[in-house]
Amino acid sequence: MINTAKEFLLERICIFTSQAFDPNSDSQVVGMLKSKFNIRLPQRRSMNESLSSTVSDHEIISLILKYRAMG
Repeated sequence: MINTAKEFLLERICIFTSQAFDPNSDSQVVGMLKSKFNIRLPQRRSMNESLSSTVSDHEIISLILKYRAMG
Protein backbone atom coordinates (compact mmCIF):
# COMPACT_ATOMS: atom_id res chain seq x y z
CA MET A 1 0.00 0.00 0.00
CA ILE A 2 2.83 2.42 0.80
CA ASN A 3 4.34 1.87 -2.66
CA THR A 4 1.06 2.92 -4.23
CA ALA A 5 0.98 6.17 -2.24
CA LYS A 6 4.61 6.84 -3.14
CA GLU A 7 3.93 6.12 -6.81
CA PHE A 8 0.93 8.45 -6.71
CA LEU A 9 3.08 11.24 -5.23
CA LEU A 10 5.73 10.70 -7.91
CA GLU A 11 3.02 10.88 -10.58
CA ARG A 12 1.79 14.22 -9.20
CA ILE A 13 5.35 15.57 -9.06
CA CYS A 14 5.99 14.53 -12.67
CA ILE A 15 2.77 16.24 -13.76
CA PHE A 16 4.11 19.50 -12.31
CA THR A 17 7.54 19.06 -13.88
CA SER A 18 6.29 17.68 -17.23
CA GLN A 19 9.21 15.26 -17.25
CA ALA A 20 10.61 12.14 -15.63
CA PHE A 21 12.26 13.19 -12.41
CA ASP A 22 13.86 11.64 -9.29
CA PRO A 23 12.75 13.56 -6.16
CA ASN A 24 15.50 11.79 -4.17
CA SER A 25 18.24 13.31 -6.34
CA ASP A 26 19.40 16.57 -4.75
CA SER A 27 20.91 17.83 -8.01
CA GLN A 28 17.74 17.06 -10.00
CA VAL A 29 15.59 18.80 -7.39
CA VAL A 30 17.76 21.94 -7.39
CA GLY A 31 17.98 22.06 -11.18
CA MET A 32 14.29 21.45 -11.77
CA LEU A 33 13.13 23.99 -9.18
CA LYS A 34 15.44 26.62 -10.66
CA SER A 35 14.66 25.99 -14.33
CA LYS A 36 10.93 25.18 -14.19
CA PHE A 37 9.74 27.29 -11.26
CA ASN A 38 12.49 29.90 -10.78
CA ILE A 39 12.83 28.80 -7.15
CA ARG A 40 16.29 29.08 -5.66
CA LEU A 41 16.78 27.07 -2.49
CA PRO A 42 18.65 28.65 0.40
CA GLN A 43 21.73 26.87 1.67
CA ARG A 44 20.98 24.73 4.71
CA ARG A 45 22.62 21.72 6.36
CA SER A 46 20.51 19.34 4.28
CA MET A 47 18.40 19.38 1.14
CA ASN A 48 15.27 18.64 3.20
CA GLU A 49 15.95 21.69 5.40
CA SER A 50 16.35 23.84 2.29
CA LEU A 51 13.08 22.49 0.89
CA SER A 52 11.29 22.97 4.21
CA SER A 53 12.36 26.61 4.40
CA THR A 54 10.79 27.32 0.98
CA VAL A 55 7.78 25.00 1.23
CA SER A 56 5.32 27.89 0.84
CA ASP A 57 6.79 28.89 -2.55
CA HIS A 58 5.06 26.13 -4.55
CA GLU A 59 2.97 23.02 -3.93
CA ILE A 60 5.61 20.83 -5.62
CA ILE A 61 8.01 21.42 -2.72
CA SER A 62 5.64 19.87 -0.19
CA LEU A 63 5.07 16.94 -2.57
CA ILE A 64 8.84 16.40 -2.89
CA LEU A 65 9.25 16.52 0.90
CA LYS A 66 6.44 13.99 1.41
CA TYR A 67 7.97 11.70 -1.22
CA ARG A 68 11.44 11.91 0.33
CA ALA A 69 9.99 11.19 3.80
CA MET A 70 8.59 7.89 2.51
CA GLY A 71 12.14 6.64 1.98
